[in-house]
Amino acid sequence: MEFRKMRRFRQQLSKEECESILVNATSGTLALLGDSGYPYAVPISHVYSDGTFYFHSAVAGHKVDAIRNCDKASFCVIAADDVHPSEFTTYFKSVIVFGRIHIVEDEEERLHAATLLGERFNPGDVDGLKREMDKFFAHMLIFRMEVEHLSGKEAIELMKNEGFCQS
Repeated sequence: MEFRKMRRFRQQLSKEECESILVNATSGTLALLGDSGYPYAVPISHVYSDGTFYFHSAVAGHKVDAIRNCDKASFCVIAADDVHPSEFTTYFKSVIVFGRIHIVEDEEERLHAATLLGERFNPGDVDGLKREMDKFFAHMLIFRMEVEHLSGKEAIELMKNEGFCQS
């Protein structure tokens, strides 16, 4: 699939900066094809590791149904949103990812992803993570989103001439 090129390419972030934003962000918005063809966008926590996103969820709901019906998704992270009223603008940095999202069935990968998520949001608490996993692991779904394309953009006021962010 051919993805659109960014119109304002001079404001495009490098791939390295895009990945840094994705690694450091704690949440973003997952966009899916929802009920009756309506877009469904939901804020979620994630972990980004080695070019792959992992999310978790309850075993049923709108998000789960949407993913089962269509594996195409996009995920957006806003890393900066500094409003400058007197300039009628916002100094922003954001990244958007397109890819395919799947329910992870393999138990070893599920455990790996759940551990990454736990360590991401509560680093160093091995005992706490074990307790949570004992309680909830059997009752959660883990999703993997494989990146097909990503791009990042920053406000023209923040431009650093870092090159392009394409994959």
